[in-house]
Amino acid sequence: MDLSFSLEKARKIAFDFFGINAEVKRLPGYDDANFALTTYTGTKFILKIAKDADGLHMHQFQQAMLDHLQAANLPIDLPEYVNNIHGETECLLTSEENNSKHLVRLLRWVDGRIWAHVNPKTSALREGLGKKAGAIASALKNFDHPQAHWTSDWDLANAAWTEEHLGLFGDKDAATIAHFQKEYRTQLPVYDKLPKSVIHNDINDFNILVDHNLIDPEVTGIIDFGDAMHTQTINDLAILLAYAIMDVPDPLAAACDVIRGYHHACPLQASEIRCLYALVGMRLVTTVTKAAIRRASGETDPYYFVSEQPAWDVLRKWQEVHPELARYSFREACGWQAHPKHEQFSQWAAQKTIALSDLFPSEPKESIHRLDLSPSSTWLGTTQQNNDLARFEYEIDRLRATHPNCLVAGGYLEPRPLYTAASYDKEGNSGPESRTVHLGVDFWLPSGTPVHALFDAEVVTATNDAGYKEYGGLVILRHRENDLEFFTLHGHLSVASLDHISVGDRLKKGDRIGYLGTPEENGHWAPHLHFQVMLSMLGYEVDFPGVAYPDEAGIWRGICPDPNLLFKQEHLNPVALTSNNDILAFREDHLGRGLSISYQTPLHIVRGDGAFLIDPWGRSYLDTVNNVNHVGHQHHDVVMAGQRQMGVLNTNTRYLHEEIVHYAEALLAKLPEELSVLHFVNSGSEANELAIRMAKTVTGGNDMMAIEIGYHGNTNAVMEVSSYKFDGKGGQGKPGNTHILPLPDPFRGIHPGADSGPDYAIYAKDIVENLKSQGKDLAGFIGESIISCGGQIMPPKDYFKEVYRHVRAAGGVCIADEVQTGFGRVGSHYWAFELHDVVPDIVTMGKPAGNAHPLAIVACTREIAETFNTGMEFFNTFGGNPVSCAIGRTVMEVVDREGLQRNAQEVGGFLKSEFIRLQKEFRIIGDVRGTGLFLGFELVDSEKKPLAAHAAYLANRMRDLGILMSTDGPDYNVLKIKPPMVFTAENAKELIFRLNQVFAEDFMQSY
Repeated sequence: MDLSFSLEKARKIAFDFFGINAEVKRLPGYDDANFALTTYTGTKFILKIAKDADGLHMHQFQQAMLDHLQAANLPIDLPEYVNNIHGETECLLTSEENNSKHLVRLLRWVDGRIWAHVNPKTSALREGLGKKAGAIASALKNFDHPQAHWTSDWDLANAAWTEEHLGLFGDKDAATIAHFQKEYRTQLPVYDKLPKSVIHNDINDFNILVDHNLIDPEVTGIIDFGDAMHTQTINDLAILLAYAIMDVPDPLAAACDVIRGYHHACPLQASEIRCLYALVGMRLVTTVTKAAIRRASGETDPYYFVSEQPAWDVLRKWQEVHPELARYSFREACGWQAHPKHEQFSQWAAQKTIALSDLFPSEPKESIHRLDLSPSSTWLGTTQQNNDLARFEYEIDRLRATHPNCLVAGGYLEPRPLYTAASYDKEGNSGPESRTVHLGVDFWLPSGTPVHALFDAEVVTATNDAGYKEYGGLVILRHRENDLEFFTLHGHLSVASLDHISVGDRLKKGDRIGYLGTPEENGHWAPHLHFQVMLSMLGYEVDFPGVAYPDEAGIWRGICPDPNLLFKQEHLNPVALTSNNDILAFREDHLGRGLSISYQTPLHIVRGDGAFLIDPWGRSYLDTVNNVNHVGHQHHDVVMAGQRQMGVLNTNTRYLHEEIVHYAEALLAKLPEELSVLHFVNSGSEANELAIRMAKTVTGGNDMMAIEIGYHGNTNAVMEVSSYKFDGKGGQGKPGNTHILPLPDPFRGIHPGADSGPDYAIYAKDIVENLKSQGKDLAGFIGESIISCGGQIMPPKDYFKEVYRHVRAAGGVCIADEVQTGFGRVGSHYWAFELHDVVPDIVTMGKPAGNAHPLAIVACTREIAETFNTGMEFFNTFGGNPVSCAIGRTVMEVVDREGLQRNAQEVGGFLKSEFIRLQKEFRIIGDVRGTGLFLGFELVDSEKKPLAAHAAYLANRMRDLGILMSTDGPDYNVLKIKPPMVFTAENAKELIFRLNQVFAEDFMQSY
C-alpha cells in the first residue's frame, strides 16, 4: 500500500475526481488504501485507492457483478459504485512523488456494525447470516465474467500450496495444519467435480454488517467483493463458516446455524457437504500460513494478523471434531437424515423379525413394560432417592415382580436427569449444556443374564476401559448385510464376559456375547443391558457415546437409529414431549387470562433439584428468584416428611395431634417472647388477611397504613393495602380507608440517603394526625421488612422504629410481613424485622415455611390473641394439619442442620460484594442493596432514570444462558436475587460469571 496518501491528499482526490467535499478518516485495508468520507450533509462514502493501476479489468468485473446482484433485488445492502465527474466509475491517478499509477474508486457507504464487533452473536443471527450470504451465492450462479477466472492463494481450489510452508510452524501447530491438509487431499477427488460459480470469496467477520437493533439484530449488508472469483461454489460457504465460528465455545454448532440459513437460500448438494469440513479447515490454514509468511518477511502491520489468533483458536477446536460427525451434523442442518444410510437401515430392519428372546434366550418374554426415567418421571423420586442405588435396584426388582411377563425396558431418545458427572457437561454457545438424551434402550434384568448376538458379527470393541471403566464390560459388534454396515453396542456386561471374547472374533447369530454384570461392576447401578445401534463408529475404538446433548438429538438420532426398528415393540417407542405451543394454547383457552408467564421464550419446567429447575430435556436452570422453595427444590427430607405423615393421617385441628405442637414449639423458639400465640393458615395472602382482620378487631379502627409499592397477597383485604396492585395496571386506585406511605427508597426516593429513615417515617405521623382530625381510629400498619415488589428496598436506618412509634401512639397494631424474608434468609438474623431493632405486634409468614407446600402462619402477642377471641370461632380446614406441620417443622430443622442461615450470610455477602465490583465496572448498575440472600441491583442511566428495557433484556439473556432472574420495582428496573437457601458459593460464581458476560453485550452498553 502506498502510505504517501495522507488524509489531506485523500480529501483532495475525492474533490478533484468526484466533486465531493468531505471529512476523511483512514480505514484498514489489505492491499488498497481505504478512506471513509463524510460530507457536511452527513452522506458517507468509501474511497479506495489501489496500489497500482493493474486492477482496472478486475474493477470492471466487480462492477458487473454488483450490477447483477442489484438487479436481483436481494434482501441485503451491497456496495454500489459512484460515478466520477466524468460519469465513469473508475479513475486513474498518477502519483506526483514517484509517477506511479493508481486505480481510484468511490462507493456508497453501506451502513451497519461490523460482525467482528457485534456482541452477542446468537444462533438466530448466525442463521440469518447464512440466509443473506446464501442469497448472494444463489444469485451469482447465473453470472460469469472473463475476469472472474483468475488465480489466487486464497482460492481454496489451490489450498495445497500451504503444504510447502509447514516448516514455518512448531511441531504441534504443524501437526494441526497437516491434519487438515490430509483431510483436504482425501476429499480432492470429490471436490474437483463440485459445481462452480462466481463467489464473493471473502465473507469474513469484517465484511459482514449488522443493523443497529441491539436486541434482535439482523445482517443487513455484505461488502468488499474485491476477492470475488470463479471457483467451487461451496468455497463461499466454507470461507463464511471459517469466520462465523470464531470466538464461540462450540464451533460445530455455530457452523450448523449458518448452514441452516445458507441451505435455505442456496440449496447444497450432499457431495458439497462431504467436503465442507476440510474446506473450513483449509481456509483457516491459509489464514495462519499467510500470517506466518508475512511475519517471517518482517511485516509488522497488525492488520495482516487480525485474524491469526482467532483462526488458530478455531483450528484447534475444529481438529477435535471428527470429520464424519461434522458431515452428519451439516446434513442434519440441511434438513436431511444425518447419516446417509439411515433410510436404508430402516427399510432393511422393517423386513426383519427380531424377537426379544433372540437377545435374551433365558428370558422368553415378548412384551415390554416401559420404565420412564425422564425428568418428569414420578417414578424417579427425589435426587437423593435417585442416587440411592440400592433403592433404585430394589424398585427395579419390584417392577419386574409386578410385571412378571414383561421385560422392563425403555430409554431411546429419553432425556434423563441422572447424568450428573462433570464429564457430561460442556460450555455451549448459549451457556452450559449437559448430555442427557439416551441413545440406546436399557433392558433391566438380573445380573448373570446371558446376552446373545442378533446377527452375524465381527467384534470391534471388547473392553472395560475408557468411559466404561467403572461400568462393566462393553462389546461392540460390526454387522454387514449386503452393502449395509452397522454396529450394535452391548454395555454393562460382566467383566468376566471379556475373558471369552476379543476384538476380531467372528460371531454367528445366536452366539453368546456375555452376561449382565453385577451392580458392583456397573457403578452400583441395577443390572441392565444398554443396547444401542450405530451406523458409524465416528473414529471411536474403545468407547462410544451413549448419551447426547439435547440440541444434537436430531444428529444422533440419524447416527444411532431406534433399536425398536428391530424389535417392533409398541411400548419401546420414544414418547413425544408435549410442545410448549400446545401447553400455551391450552392455557390461553382455559386458564385465567391474568395468569402471566415469565420470559419472552417461556420455560417448560418439570423437575426441581436444590437451586435448579429442570426442563423436559434435562437442561438445568440456576434459580436465583424462587424463595418459595426455601431449603431447595424438592428437598429430600421435606418431601419424605410430607409423604410419611400423609401416609398416616391428614385432618383438621378439631382433633388433638402432637405434630402441630412440635411445629409451634419450633416456631416460638425462633420468635421474640412477646409473640407467643400462633394461628395456622395456608398462604401468605391468608396470613395477611387474618392479620388485618385482627388489627381491625382489636382496635375497632377501619383504616390501615401501608407502604407504597407494597404487596401482601391476592385476597380482598390484602389487595386493599397492596399499592403494587391497586396502583398498577388494571388496579382501581387506593381505597378510602388505606393510607400509603412513600416508598422509603434511599437511592431514588424523595428522601435519598442512608439516614433518611425519620424523613420517610414522618409521613406516618401526618397520616395519624389527619385521621385524628377526622375522628377516625387507625387499625394498624402493615409493611414488608424488606420491600420486595418495590425493588428489594432496604428501608433506611430507624425507619421502622419511627413508623412503629407513630402507629402505636395512635393505638394501632404493627404488622411485619415476613412472607418473603423470614426463616434465616437475611443471614444475620432469623427474621428481617430484627434488622430494624423492632418487635412487631403481629408477624405473618408464608411461602418459605412449607418449601412450596401451602403453609402460612400468623404470630401475635397474647394480648392481641385474647382480644381477637370475641366468641366467633376461628377455623381453617387445612391450616395446621399434621402434614403441613410436619413439613414446616422439617424445613426449620433443615435450615438449622445444614447451616442455611449462615450460608445466606456468607454467600449473600460474597454476592453483594461482587455486585458492588460489577457496579464499578458497569455504571448501568446504579444501586446494590439488600442483605443475606435477599438482594437486588437497580439499572439506571447517568441521571438515575430507570432502564426497564435493559433489566428485561438482562433477565431474558440470563435465561438463555441457563440462569433464571426476574425484575421488580415500580419501574421494573431492579433485578432481584432471592434464591433457594441452598444456593452455594459455586452457584454464586456462575451467576457473577454470566452477569459479566451479559453486561458486556452491546445492548447493555447502550444506555
